[in-house]
Amino acid sequence: MRQYKKIKDRHPNAILLFRMGDFYETFEHDAVLISDILGITLTKRSNGKAADVPLAGFPHHALDTHLPKLVRAGHRVAICEQTEDPKLAKKIVRRDVVEVVTPGVSFHDQLLQPKRATYLAAVHFHRERGREFVGFAFLDATTGEFSVTEAPIEHLSDLLQTIAPAELLYEKKHKQRVRDVVGNTVVATPLDDWCFGYDFCYETLLRHFRTHSLKGFGVDDLQIGLIAGGVAMHYLGETQKGRTPHVRRIARYTPDDHMALDPQTLRNLELMASMHDGGREGSLVGILDETKTSMGGRLLRKWLIRPLRRVDAIEQRLGAVDDLVGSNLLRQNVRDLLRHVGDLERLVAKVCLNRATPRDLSELRLTLRQIPGLKQALDSASDPTIQKLRDGLNLCAPVVDRIARTIVDEPPATLHAGGVIRSGFSAELDELRGLASSGKDFIAQLQARESERTEIPSLKVGFNKVFGYYIEIRNTHKDKVPDDYIRKQTLVNAERYITPELKAYEEKVLTAEEKIASLEEQLFAECRMAIADEAEALQRNASLLAMLDVFAGLAEVAVRRQYVRPTVDETGRLDIQDGRHPVVEASLPAGEAFVPNSVVLDPDAEQILMITGPNMAGKSVVLRQTGLIVLLAQVGSFVPAKQARIGLVDKIFTRVGASDNLAAGESTFLVEMNETASILNNATPRSLILLDEVGRGTSTFDGLSIAWAIVEHLHETPGVAARTLFATHYHELNALADRFGRIRNARIQVQEHDGKVIFLRRLVPGGADHSYGIEVARMAGLPETVVRRAREVLGHLEAQRLEVDAGGDSVPAGRRASVASVPEPAPQMSLFEADPAAQEIMDAVRALDPNRMTPLEALLKLVELRERAG
Repeated sequence: MRQYKKIKDRHPNAILLFRMGDFYETFEHDAVLISDILGITLTKRSNGKAADVPLAGFPHHALDTHLPKLVRAGHRVAICEQTEDPKLAKKIVRRDVVEVVTPGVSFHDQLLQPKRATYLAAVHFHRERGREFVGFAFLDATTGEFSVTEAPIEHLSDLLQTIAPAELLYEKKHKQRVRDVVGNTVVATPLDDWCFGYDFCYETLLRHFRTHSLKGFGVDDLQIGLIAGGVAMHYLGETQKGRTPHVRRIARYTPDDHMALDPQTLRNLELMASMHDGGREGSLVGILDETKTSMGGRLLRKWLIRPLRRVDAIEQRLGAVDDLVGSNLLRQNVRDLLRHVGDLERLVAKVCLNRATPRDLSELRLTLRQIPGLKQALDSASDPTIQKLRDGLNLCAPVVDRIARTIVDEPPATLHAGGVIRSGFSAELDELRGLASSGKDFIAQLQARESERTEIPSLKVGFNKVFGYYIEIRNTHKDKVPDDYIRKQTLVNAERYITPELKAYEEKVLTAEEKIASLEEQLFAECRMAIADEAEALQRNASLLAMLDVFAGLAEVAVRRQYVRPTVDETGRLDIQDGRHPVVEASLPAGEAFVPNSVVLDPDAEQILMITGPNMAGKSVVLRQTGLIVLLAQVGSFVPAKQARIGLVDKIFTRVGASDNLAAGESTFLVEMNETASILNNATPRSLILLDEVGRGTSTFDGLSIAWAIVEHLHETPGVAARTLFATHYHELNALADRFGRIRNARIQVQEHDGKVIFLRRLVPGGADHSYGIEVARMAGLPETVVRRAREVLGHLEAQRLEVDAGGDSVPAGRRASVASVPEPAPQMSLFEADPAAQEIMDAVRALDPNRMTPLEALLKLVELRERAG
């Protein structure tokens, strides 16, 4: 227990799995914790003079089963192993922590998702000249990817949403601030303040990269970013006991090179997960991911949440995809070869960290053997990006040769199983294996030879644990014993002898198995070290193979789903002809065609498109598909359309759907307004804004007024005059097109037939004047009596609410008259003229309490007010 407490004191914030023989044991608070998480029995044990100590444990072979549960529960786990052979221990077996597993740092396959990166991030807060900034670093311990950046503090949530780290490191004193930003979405780990000193962090990075400065990496000027980077590297080194050689470079992450996607947009466009159930099915990545390798899948996810903002970089990707689209033979050859490529990124990390198993090296060899075929297949490519990729692939022949000579073709899962090293590689190993396998034959041959030499037919060779191998001769033949025999034991009727040859053989045989295991371990470690020396070339190969995999996957999707190459330029024009929603189209039943729609936005002529139409007609689909087509184009993918011209977009903002945050006391409407405010405060003329039903979370006139003012603001404020799609049920907003030059109306076409509504899902010019809400309610299954009564009430309301417009014509009050009464933008809007009669009616209306009136009372009051109005 003293040994346990000493080790536990060094890891107070981690669950300590203490290896004792064949079990991992936990004590005290850790035992209570894991018994609850794992559902295992909590017991007690008395240790010497100590009182009863809570105890919980599990067999060592169950580590892979239980470790993921502990880490996914948000805990750090310190794995303490026996560091010496118990047979050789004179006192208590030496033990020490060999690894600390955290949500952001793990190399256990059970904790990793093949096609998703696991990032460890660090944040450092800094105030300068009255403004606050953050240094931010993120690192994938399994691949060696390491980047740093700096940004204003208001961009921290966007960074966290884009990178999606599994664990965030921060300074203890900022606990509440970090909690306010990340909530419960990320495991946040506090560290001592001294870890965030610039000198300490800079020296940590220099010591790791073995350089005199960081200028060669292009990050030397990022002071607060390097603090975050040093903290991340220090933490990684602590958890891995300094074994981090696979992290070979640090890069500058430049958010300005990528399109900004806020958390709402990532959710609303369903890029990584479906809003329905949070699963991959029904998301954009679920449709686009035709990659054959895990590293290709991770790169695709990275590209989707970080679309490009430079036309030249976008065109390079589009050109590569186009080349593979144009040649079915090339694309299929590449994809067939990639099918046999393993996760080279993580394999290299395992090799460098001495974690690679024999099967990992076998998979590495198989992966590298695909490269000659890939280079040959890519000889037919005409695109410069593909050619550059081909030329960059390294055959790594020494690695392939070393693994082929050292490791058997089908090695066991673990080194301890034996039989890993190929026969013929080591003469010493072959001899030991021969001894171990032919021991009985040698003994039989020795016995026959000695019996013949001594002419003692009853001579036999035996073995026991006390004396080892011996030659037993009965007393009747004592006179025939040769001089070179050494007497070892006297029995009643016989004598036992040994010879130098027998003892030499005994030493070889008894230690052969042990020596075989030790020698195989040594030879395997040497092979692993030789491969680690080629890590840089291997990591470069991994990067190029991942890119090739993504290009081939995007090309396969383009061919299979008939996508086209978009034109991306620096203009502000957005022209999508017959665009389709990629996810909705892919999920339609067989034989059902998706109805395409065209969208044109131009900041000089058609900046804002007001889309009206009933629920279920497809307004939201048009909004989302426009956002997805723009995003796909700037990712470098072909797009689902007949033709598309995309004027570069710097940010996509969406306000779609209703949600609330009850835990924070935020209603649906407040969340809606928070998101809308963020859009208006961060949009630029280069942005694309998708607004769906803004204002519906409050009363009709409040919502209409807010929606009206938002559209005016987007049109009239040069700094936020973004291209906008605005879907709404407020038909009154159609009047904005008459007032402002860059607003156009469009509607989703419907057709009425035999009293029923048919949704044509076609976007056509012009505004709608009917919501068909009651018809949608009928389709949803409301009782017929409710639907019939709703039609009666609607008809009555429309008949009663009539006003006289400026020309003397009678029109529905909720339509033209109410719109005509909205004045030009002014500090305050009024719906009534200031005359005594109007004032009297307004006072009467204000005195009403709608919450206490029945529908019939409300209708009667409305009739009364109408009569008073003349």
